[in-house]
Amino acid sequence: MMSRRRSGLLLHLTSLPSPFGIGDMGPRAYQFVDFLADGKQTFWQILPLNPTDPIHNDSPYSSISAFAGNPLLISPELLVQDDLLLKSDLESAPPFPEGKVDYRPVHHYKAVLWERAYERFQGKSPHPEYDQFCAEQSGWLDDFALFRALKLRFSGKGWMDWPQGLSERRSEDVRAAHREIASQIGREKFIQYVFFRQWGSLKNYCHERGIQIIGDISIYVDYDSADVWVHPELFKLDEHKKPYVVAGVPPDYFSQTGQRWGNPIYRWDILKERGYPWWTQRISHNLTLFDLVRMDHFRGLVGYWEIPAAEKTAVVGKWVEAPALDFFSHLRKEFPGLPVIAEDLGIITPDVREIMDHFHFPGMKVLLFAFGPGLATNPYIPHNFSNHCVAYTGTHDNNPVKGWFETEASPDDQKRLFRYLGRKVPLGELPQELIRLVMMSVADTVIFPMQDVLGLGAEARMNYPSTRKGNWEWRLPPELLTPQVAEKLREMTEIYGRG
Repeated sequence: MMSRRRSGLLLHLTSLPSPFGIGDMGPRAYQFVDFLADGKQTFWQILPLNPTDPIHNDSPYSSISAFAGNPLLISPELLVQDDLLLKSDLESAPPFPEGKVDYRPVHHYKAVLWERAYERFQGKSPHPEYDQFCAEQSGWLDDFALFRALKLRFSGKGWMDWPQGLSERRSEDVRAAHREIASQIGREKFIQYVFFRQWGSLKNYCHERGIQIIGDISIYVDYDSADVWVHPELFKLDEHKKPYVVAGVPPDYFSQTGQRWGNPIYRWDILKERGYPWWTQRISHNLTLFDLVRMDHFRGLVGYWEIPAAEKTAVVGKWVEAPALDFFSHLRKEFPGLPVIAEDLGIITPDVREIMDHFHFPGMKVLLFAFGPGLATNPYIPHNFSNHCVAYTGTHDNNPVKGWFETEASPDDQKRLFRYLGRKVPLGELPQELIRLVMMSVADTVIFPMQDVLGLGAEARMNYPSTRKGNWEWRLPPELLTPQVAEKLREMTEIYGRG
């Protein structure tokens, strides 16, 4: 799938234009697919599609489920087409801000819409597609729907703060909950049914237009998640089911104190002993949603940074080995080909490279990391690329090219960049010139953030690692998605043989 020269764009669904405060899987997503096809692109890369929560500032890398879809991405317009909402239902939309997502009012507005849609759905019968979906997805859906309904019942409290019978999943208490909140459980299943139905239609349209989807798997799940509630034995928890160690990364390029993510860490000994069923189910699920998957923080699947739960930063911790060879050998048997991209940014040790080479997983090259001292031998500079990699100008964690040059690149970095280009480039032309550098490289697969394609600056940044405010909010102004931009992409794609 990645053995010839192709290119694509990185844009999460939340960033798409829409009149409902957040991008979704509605008409403008289809228009974006048309834009990709017109620009002769092959890949659309997105961020994780799992549910997000204001408690975690709606980060797509922090979720209550490794399997469920994000209700915020459901299109109200498509529900009108399906006669599950009326056009008048959409007229109550508040005046959402332009250019950014304000998540809290979006959560509230869409929750009201999904309640109305569920009421109309209940008034129609039979529901063979819904029944089939619930049966096929029961391995995760039943527990997730109960988990969501219970969280709502207990005003958003985490599962560890529920009544003991429910937090410990005693069978009689769980059965009683199923009876008492059956309608709420049904609503949660309905929302997931709608999400996956809309996503399946959008994915099919991508394939019709020759576009493949690169999805994203966050390595860890939240402590307050359906996955930990249902499978506490798979995580490093104490006798009170509280994490005694948590996940993160040590100090690096992004932070002097590292990143303390706080997620519970896997019990790899238990996972291995059982044959990795939870992970196998998770990979299988994602490979039905996406054509390829980027595995975030890949090095954590080889060796992970374990932080004592009492520590406030990630400075104090230790590296612990995971059974990577056995794990990926198991996955390769289950999924021949295993279309994985390894997110291998940061300090990568030889054992990680050995696993990547052994399984022939391509890694990532980010051009913005290339212009420091030692440019000639920098692994992120194009003349050091191999063909078996995925090259980017930047990712969702980076400043756009223009913002990087204006606010992060040192004068020496700027000089090295211009020396590499062979001329001094006006700021307005710089994003296109860096896209050209990556396009002409030997990398078989190249991906560009939409912000760089449009030449936007720091105001369009998607995420600031190690910060909690102001992330995941950027929206694509619809007027910028023009035929002229698609034509420029198409011309460059053809010139460098990536059609």
